[in-house]
Amino acid sequence: NKRLRNSDKIDHLLSIKTLTNDFISSILSKASDMKTLVETKGGDDRLKSKVLACVFYEPSTRTSCSFQAAMLRLGGSVITINDSHSSIKKGETLEDTIQTVASYCDVTVLRHPVKGSANIAASVSEIPVINAGDGVGEHPTQALLDLFTIQSEMGLSNSFFTATTNKTVAFLGDLKNGRTVHSLVYLLARIPGINIIYCSPPEVSIPAEIFEELKELGVSQGLKSLQEVIELADVLYVTRLQKERFSSEEEYNNLKGSYCINSEIMKSAKPNLVVMHPLPRNEEISIDFDSDPRAAYFRQMKNGMYVRMALLDYFLL
Repeated sequence: NKRLRNSDKIDHLLSIKTLTNDFISSILSKASDMKTLVETKGGDDRLKSKVLACVFYEPSTRTSCSFQAAMLRLGGSVITINDSHSSIKKGETLEDTIQTVASYCDVTVLRHPVKGSANIAASVSEIPVINAGDGVGEHPTQALLDLFTIQSEMGLSNSFFTATTNKTVAFLGDLKNGRTVHSLVYLLARIPGINIIYCSPPEVSIPAEIFEELKELGVSQGLKSLQEVIELADVLYVTRLQKERFSSEEEYNNLKGSYCINSEIMKSAKPNLVVMHPLPRNEEISIDFDSDPRAAYFRQMKNGMYVRMALLDYFLL
């Protein structure tokens, strides 16, 4: 890894668990600066002559587009690689693809269907690798933008890792396959006083190992009904049923439509509730709720670009 920096900076972004609170706070602070930059000037050219490789083995809209937009707004360039228009289709290994793009680019953003693939990529890469989702594993940049959204929507300061926050964050939906949930809960576990509650069909409940790990960390957790979640939550994080990760169409159809957030059910929710969703959505949030000021998911989506601008600034400067 001769091109990686010999400094106190991290070389890759693979998992939320390995990040320090100081690193996270600095990225969120930088993301706020990036938001101001975009809103006032549109961007700058600090990453001129730098090249980002977007290597996506799975479909993506927001993660792919926001990383590309982030790079372009900072003056850099982008090349994109997917499994249908590259040597991946000819059977090229992940390791060979990663070493190839490392020959041409300065940072790699990787989306892959296999858990642990980002670690494999990092082990052979001479440039930083950013995990943009590895199967049912983690999605660390999504967790960072989610935390940035919670911070922004609730007006929390950057000292939330030390100050007690008596707030309840509820997760609703496919918690078994939702890598965004798996990353975010580990971030939330660092916040003193946070209460995490879960609601899902039993077949896609939060993995036992995650629940037990957070329990050992002393995090307050609980399993609740949909109505309880609606009434108790300060933040409601909704996820879709991930059809592509079910073993059969029948298994998916048995759970399809088992929960839905709409204007009627939200009448019993707190007036300042923050409703989030990593998107894409299917039927789990009705479009009739989109105009409600508590619907933060499109603001959340926009925050993704600011956080990824901050990360690119970190890894490339």
